[in-house]
Amino acid sequence: MSIFSDNIRFLRTQKNLSQQELADQILMSRVRYSKYEDGRSEAPYELLIRISKYFNLSIDLLLTVDIRKYPLEDVLKLPDNRIVLPVVVDQLGNNSIEIVPQKASMGYLSGYSDPEYIENLQRITLPFLTGGKYRAFPAQGDSMPPFKDGSYIIGKYVESIDDLKLNKSYVFVTLNDGISYKRFISRNNKSITVAADNSFYKPYDIPLGEVVEVWQYASGIFPEDFEPDRVENYNLKEMFLEIRKDIQGLDEKISKNN
Repeated sequence: MSIFSDNIRFLRTQKNLSQQELADQILMSRVRYSKYEDGRSEAPYELLIRISKYFNLSIDLLLTVDIRKYPLEDVLKLPDNRIVLPVVVDQLGNNSIEIVPQKASMGYLSGYSDPEYIENLQRITLPFLTGGKYRAFPAQGDSMPPFKDGSYIIGKYVESIDDLKLNKSYVFVTLNDGISYKRFISRNNKSITVAADNSFYKPYDIPLGEVVEVWQYASGIFPEDFEPDRVENYNLKEMFLEIRKDIQGLDEKISKNN
């Protein structure tokens, strides 16, 4: 038996269908279908497509995830036929917020689509965050004020790039940069433009094909020594930025005089 065999057997019984009834729905004989359900034959690609469309589940999920462990009503379906977010609910019906640990943040790109990886993350619940799916990501570097190392950014899952709002802050999960916290500036047919809140860093483009997930800023968790009044006030890079602006101003004056 394989994961695929177990999955299609489970899905069939969930719909209270006999092997013959399901075989009729996906246009094949019962004998042929039974071989796939019993694990005696491997399903060809065209059959995988038919089964995927019939049950409205991705081929990747059918082949790699034991869906018996995850009730279908508790799985959040994402665009592009990806199913990656098991929604865990506490006894009061509140969605749990998974915390991506600092040390394991680099592994998120390989684990975000694995329900078992998500299931093993630590969780918290914040009653004031409702009406969506939330996840906490570690802040890194100095491009994310007021967040610094040791802070966590809680984001609300954004289903589509079309839902991005100008000048709002998001956690972007991308193939090249991994996890980053940026402000959405603009979009064209090929990319989106984002900028760090630390003005030392210039805006840059992210190709749409590199965007894996987007989470809109919802709240933050700060370390004990967080002092909001001092964030960025004495940032050495900000000093260099001011110097650079002064130099640019002088260059402009010299150009005008010439």
